[in-house]
Amino acid sequence: MKTDLFDYELPRELIAAHPPARREDARLLVLDRATGGLSHRAITDLTTLLRPTDLLVVNDSRVVPARLHVRRVATGALVELLLLERLRPTDTVAGADTDTWRVMARPARKLKVGEDIELPGGGPRGRVLGEPTASERDIAFATADILPWLEKLGEIPLPPYIVQRRRETENNEEHAVRFDTPEDRERYQTVYAAAPGSVAAPTAGLHFSNDLLTKLEAMGVQRAAVTLHVGAGTFKPVETEEVSDHVMHSERFVISPETAAAVNTARGAGRRVVAVGTTAVRSLESAADDQGIVIPGEYETRLMITPGYSFKAVDALLTNFHLPKSTLLMLVSAFAGRGNVLAAYHEAVTEKYRFFSYGDAMLIG
Repeated sequence: MKTDLFDYELPRELIAAHPPARREDARLLVLDRATGGLSHRAITDLTTLLRPTDLLVVNDSRVVPARLHVRRVATGALVELLLLERLRPTDTVAGADTDTWRVMARPARKLKVGEDIELPGGGPRGRVLGEPTASERDIAFATADILPWLEKLGEIPLPPYIVQRRRETENNEEHAVRFDTPEDRERYQTVYAAAPGSVAAPTAGLHFSNDLLTKLEAMGVQRAAVTLHVGAGTFKPVETEEVSDHVMHSERFVISPETAAAVNTARGAGRRVVAVGTTAVRSLESAADDQGIVIPGEYETRLMITPGYSFKAVDALLTNFHLPKSTLLMLVSAFAGRGNVLAAYHEAVTEKYRFFSYGDAMLIG
């Protein structure tokens, strides 16, 4: 299957640089995957589009302010780090408890194994332990938990396309150094975010306000959560000519016994399981056996869902609009049919929907 089959034209002005005024102000394109029929609605219409018997499955991972500006102790030169994934504990920095992370460094070329870096504002030092790739480093920070320091010193790691659109459209000198804003601290985060660990938001969930969730609960819609920490690999484009040649990034996730029971009970009763976002889909499908029974546990998945895949655990999907040639667009195409999805995207472009993380959404059922 050719990667070019998942390409589409998107005017840059349709890339959303900021969220709407309110979470539930987004538009909603509804796609009937059986017929290909489309209707133009709003997120607030979920109170009529969802069924009282539905089970919503969300991803409750919390985005951490994972972008840091640090200094090399030896030279004083600035380095930008994006913390990607927590690694196993080590005890290598000054004999103290350490918190070890794989990071993306820029520039990385001169950051060598054994070198020390220091955080601003009296934060802990770190030591480079490894060079897994040309752009990545494994760094042990001299603290048992770096997350509180990230909350003080880090930046929200906004997707590159948001940063670029702000560069293109806003005359803001601060963007030369920093791209997140106080608004991003709140809005690039779901209202139900709980477990810290993501470097990108599970964006379909950004549309839910507490008020909308309360209304859905009052209708009878149930909610369960998985925890999948979204990594930077979610933005990695498919650069191979053939889809099958793409190396899928790995993501860790957890499905609790309560969530597994809720999903299995719903499916056993013929009720719909509505996944909120592609991360919820990958979690449920990765944990489901051949009979569609979801098994609780802690997992690591490289599941790449493309057309031809047989879904076992998900009946409907709420999702944002995704980048051309991305694995996320391929997943949505597998769920609803490539022709249906590309026709829906063409309609969304024509009607000037807002695209990507801070953009509008689709409901596919």
